[in-house]
Amino acid sequence: MTESAPTLLPEPAIEEIRLAAVLHALADPMRLRIALQLADGHQDMACIAFDLPVSKSTTTHHFRVLRESGVIRQHRRGTSRVSTLRAADLEQVLPGVLDRVLAAARTEARAEARGTSGDAPTME
Repeated sequence: MTESAPTLLPEPAIEEIRLAAVLHALADPMRLRIALQLADGHQDMACIAFDLPVSKSTTTHHFRVLRESGVIRQHRRGTSRVSTLRAADLEQVLPGVLDRVLAAARTEARAEARGTSGDAPTME
């Protein structure tokens, strides 16, 4: 029995990726968590591999928002959906945006782990 080729799910072409859509997608903590996991060397992860504390339907929604904004690419592999971060595409269209958002998220997570605020000092 031969395996069929993976089916790519609909996504915006690179020239259709928009800053507002990407920032909206990454503004949600669960979606940002997904992007961080993919960026931290977990390319080509099945959706079920993400241990998100939300329902299956909410997880599906988060992946759809990420895919439709152009942040991730998804394809079907058997009965699973496999996700890949579109880092190169985003860098081409929005240079530095993904790296800066992910770096800020990592800094904030480290600050929270230390029990300190990730907020920058305010200027008066």
